[in-house]
Amino acid sequence: MTPTSTRSAGDSALYRAVWRWHFIAGLIILPFLLIIATTGAIYLFKDEFNTAAYAKLRLVEPQATAPLAPSQLTAAALASHPGALKAYAPAAAPDRAAEVRILGAEGLKDTVFVNPYSGEVLGSQWDAGPSGSPAMYVVRKLHSLEYVGWLGNRLIEAAAGWMVLLVGTGIYLWWPRGRKLGTMSIKATKGRPWWRDLHAVTGIYTGAFIVFLAMTGLPWSSVWGGKFYDLSYAAGLGMPDGYWSKLPVSTVPVGDAIDRAPWIMEKQPMPVSGASDGVPAGLDQVVATVEGLGIAPGYALNMPGGPEGVFTASVYPDDISQERVIHLDQYTGAVLYDAGLSDLGGLGWAAEWGSASTWGRPGGWPTRSCCCWPVWR
Repeated sequence: MTPTSTRSAGDSALYRAVWRWHFIAGLIILPFLLIIATTGAIYLFKDEFNTAAYAKLRLVEPQATAPLAPSQLTAAALASHPGALKAYAPAAAPDRAAEVRILGAEGLKDTVFVNPYSGEVLGSQWDAGPSGSPAMYVVRKLHSLEYVGWLGNRLIEAAAGWMVLLVGTGIYLWWPRGRKLGTMSIKATKGRPWWRDLHAVTGIYTGAFIVFLAMTGLPWSSVWGGKFYDLSYAAGLGMPDGYWSKLPVSTVPVGDAIDRAPWIMEKQPMPVSGASDGVPAGLDQVVATVEGLGIAPGYALNMPGGPEGVFTASVYPDDISQERVIHLDQYTGAVLYDAGLSDLGGLGWAAEWGSASTWGRPGGWPTRSCCCWPVWR
């Protein structure tokens, strides 16, 4: 056997092995990809869905008069739904209702929608956190397979890894032998060759984007995400230790205290207020302070959790450069910490930007439409 024939046989064997791995990877991730693609595509448009489905709760007629004070709106909500005030979200636009989150006596948290101009309570629904509605809460849980506990997280994490393998082996199979490039357009007109060209062309154009979507979701996984989190701190590219400016902190992680926090801040402890026996600052005063700092519309203000807790305002708009988290002392109203996207370390910034891009936030509706296409090809 000549060296040329030996090399050809080796190349053929490698090609067949790569093809088998490509086929196996496709079979393994197919059920997960269908779940991720379906739920992800739906969740991308959660704001539009929530507004349309719950218009009577969320939309109001804009008025020329100024909205009522936050204390008046929360008082109206509490009068209608007795309980403990947990969070207040001012109207995000002139035609939007204010949202008041209340923890009831039975331990259930509800979101009460209030007309910001009249104080009329428009209704309530079970508080679904960042999902915005019970329907989108179910979609979000299905997307991450949280309904099956820790196993679901591991399965999604494994599927993301197999997705990368699928794209890598696909590129190898697409790359021609003896030519500069594989097919970049559909040349066949019918039958199996047409399906083959369609698969190859759409795969090569969307492969990088599919890998990007998989990798940007991994920071929230258990194994890979935990290692990446530790690396970001070890390399000084997360949020450096002591980023609370040496203020005393509690044992409560930021991620447990508010509905949503930047990935790199989720495991960090909440700061504590300077005193525990004073008179809490008024809600109107705290809202005025937060808005005076220029926080973007659409923010939510979480109430202090206990005598040492703090007020926390956070916002995550489509313009990710305006992401922000502000902690304030509950007694003095003083700002303890004010962080935006630019304050995060390099890896923390990359993880947050990647997550926002995955959900199609930069660019708004057109970007979300583009995010749907690669996973449905």
